[in-house]
Amino acid sequence: MRLGRIASPDGIAFVSIEGEVSSGSGSGRTAREIAEHPFGNPTFTGRSWPLDDVRLLAPIVGNKIVCVGKNYADHVAEMGGADAAAPADPVIFLKPTTTVIGPGVPIVLPPSSTNVHFEGELAVVIGRPCKDVKADKALEVVLGYTVANDVTARDQQAADGQWTRAKSHDTFCPLGPWIETRLDPSDLDLRTEVDGVTRQDSSTAFLLHDVPQIIEWISAVMTLLPGDVILTGTPAGVGPITDGQSVSITIDGIGTLTNPVVAKK
Repeated sequence: MRLGRIASPDGIAFVSIEGEVSSGSGSGRTAREIAEHPFGNPTFTGRSWPLDDVRLLAPIVGNKIVCVGKNYADHVAEMGGADAAAPADPVIFLKPTTTVIGPGVPIVLPPSSTNVHFEGELAVVIGRPCKDVKADKALEVVLGYTVANDVTARDQQAADGQWTRAKSHDTFCPLGPWIETRLDPSDLDLRTEVDGVTRQDSSTAFLLHDVPQIIEWISAVMTLLPGDVILTGTPAGVGPITDGQSVSITIDGIGTLTNPVVAKK
């Protein structure tokens, strides 16, 4: 099932998105309204809309966003030099939910930063409450997968010596376009384009710590709740974005998340 969240003339709703999804366009697809929430065994209200007639929102806004840093060797090297060592254990940090935006919503560049970067990532959406999950059972607690952009004020990250301010500006976590529930996350192509130029081209096969390992590590620290989002890390190729540009991140099997970039006025 492909799960989305929409704004229609009747309000905001979770939906099942049905029809071909080979591109980011909604043409020919239908949004079928889910009663209440998408967790467990969702039921339907009987209402539906052509996807072109509604607005896609971020597919989920959970209680927390847990992120994994330094999870691709090539990104570790590009940030720390050729001799930089990859971490033995996952490095985790949090982004506030106020960073979340959906497809097509602008990433707003804060005036306090002059070096904001894109970071294309696979995002994992948790489907049920869990704690101390072992890796061999980890995929059982997953609702599905979506595309994320872990936008980062790189100059603030360097100045602060930690990542909270740099990762936490409003609009710094685009998610979407929907959640794919039937997907093997172990080897998915990931590509990021800025104004149509490819900047990242990698695969989740190169994750230093894969999805089950990440879930085991994080759930040993904190309880994960339905709707919580885990960002799994970004490959090499990150770089600055500026006013007027557009960032598109595509993960095969899910789709494309596109957001314009604007300077805060």
